[in-house]
Amino acid sequence: MTAANHTITRWVRFEHQGTTGFGTLAGDQVVVHHGDMFGAAQPTGQTLPLAGVTLRAPARPSKVIGLWNNYMALAAKLGLADPAEPLYFLKSPGSVQHPGAAIVAPKGQGKIVFEGELAVVIGLRAKAVSEVQALDHVFGYTCVNDVTAAEVLNRDASFAQWSRAKSYDSFCPLGPCIATGLDPAALSVKTYLDGQLRQDYPVADIRFSVPRLVSLLSHDMTLEPGDLILCGTSVGVGSMKPGQTVEVEIEGIGRLTNRFETAD
Repeated sequence: MTAANHTITRWVRFEHQGTTGFGTLAGDQVVVHHGDMFGAAQPTGQTLPLAGVTLRAPARPSKVIGLWNNYMALAAKLGLADPAEPLYFLKSPGSVQHPGAAIVAPKGQGKIVFEGELAVVIGLRAKAVSEVQALDHVFGYTCVNDVTAAEVLNRDASFAQWSRAKSYDSFCPLGPCIATGLDPAALSVKTYLDGQLRQDYPVADIRFSVPRLVSLLSHDMTLEPGDLILCGTSVGVGSMKPGQTVEVEIEGIGRLTNRFETAD
């Protein structure tokens, strides 16, 4: 799978000498910008070596929306019925973690699962937009690991704890950049556990396309710049052990790398 034949721009947030900023990648340099990444961003004329900055999560969402049962291959494997509308949950914005930073699980929460996914980053406020208009409200795309405390999810038989199982601090690593100019339907998601390929699936297998997702979700709630829609995952998810490293890679975006640890 290849990216669309458009100019791809990769936006990053970074920390440098105690100051946070944002800009675009140009080879091994960061072209520093000022203003608003999702608005009137302008280059400052300054460049920084990529090796000299620390990358931060490229978006700071007011909400993170995650999809369940949105890939047909996984639905077929699990014997899930076709949903008539998107099935989704919310992850706490506090679960967002930086590229390269540790995923830290609280003690006693059992099996912790990785889920490599494509995330849609909203760039323009969207409220009840049509499917035709939807992509006008999308800024770009990034890699995400939708980490889940699998045993917490159904611990109480009376109430499925989706938000709790997915909202622990650090359970939403994303990055390393937000790429614009991509055709999501032409991408594939690869997830590696300690260097071994565990997931490799095409985004084209998605049930609800990106324009349809943005449109339908915007009728449920207003989507703000920086908000994330996690498109769901497919076959190959698995559990992590302390000390293992998970990498989510999408062509045109790059590779998101995080080590898994447990709290002391």
